[in-house]
Amino acid sequence: MFRGVFEHQIDAKGRTSFPVKLRETLVGQYDDRLIVTTALDACLHAYPVREWEQLEAALGRRNPMEPGVKSLLRLYVASAQELQLDKLGRILIPPTLRAHAHLEKDVIWAGMVKVIELWSKDGWQKAQEAARTEADSADVMRVLTELRAG
Repeated sequence: MFRGVFEHQIDAKGRTSFPVKLRETLVGQYDDRLIVTTALDACLHAYPVREWEQLEAALGRRNPMEPGVKSLLRLYVASAQELQLDKLGRILIPPTLRAHAHLEKDVIWAGMVKVIELWSKDGWQKAQEAARTEADSADVMRVLTELRAG
C-alpha cells in the first residue's frame, strides 16, 4: 500500500527522485517499473505494472464503444508509458506527461493505496483545498461510514 506525501524537484530533463518510502513498497511488493499516465485531474497516476495490468484486463472486458470506457481508453490507457527507476532511484517523466501535470520544478508524490499521484506543488495545494471543501460532503461521510462498518 502506498501512503504519504513527499516533496521533490524535477530537473529540466524531466528526472525526479522517487521517494524512498514509496520505492521500498514498490520494489518490495512489485519491481522497479511504473506505468505512468495522465489522470483525469491535472496530475499523473503511477501504477506498479501488476496493478496496471489488472486495470487493463478489467477494461478489456468492457465494451470499448461504451462512452465512459472509450473516454477512459483514450485519456488514460493511450497516454500510459512504462517507466523504470534508474540506479539512483530517479524516474524520467516524458515531456507530454510533464505538460499534462504542469511539472516544472517542485513536485509532490502522493501515495493513494494502489496508485501514486504526481502533482505540481501548486496543483497539489489546490487539490488539497478542494478536498478539504468537500470533506464535509455526504459522499465523503458515506464512504467513511462504509469503511468503518466493513
